[in-house]
Amino acid sequence: MKLAATAALTAGLWVAATGAGARTPEKTIETLPTVALAALPEQAQQTYRRVLSGGPFPYRKDGTVFGNRERLLPGKARGYYREYTVPTPGSSDRGARRIVCGGPQPSEPDACFYTADHYASFRLIAR
Repeated sequence: MKLAATAALTAGLWVAATGAGARTPEKTIETLPTVALAALPEQAQQTYRRVLSGGPFPYRKDGTVFGNRERLLPGKARGYYREYTVPTPGSSDRGARRIVCGGPQPSEPDACFYTADHYASFRLIAR
């Protein structure tokens, strides 16, 4: 009995200390920081224009489904978000910069987001 009480107390302290079980607020467009399209690097502005025109895209992975596994964007059904590479001058690979757009039609997105740090943070692109 004493062992069960100790285990329950320990588990309760762990939950309280780590925040496990706590609900995180639902992400919405309104809770994300914004960035003006004109304030983005020129490569991001070019990528954004390519998205709206339907391409062509320089990278094979451009336009593929973005899973939002980090849950930093508003929750939507799988397939809603698509990712596009923002070229990084001097980088030998795709680099860390991306634009992620969401909507039923890829060339007519409901919203687009910019990340300069490979999905660690996002800013809503204000048109």
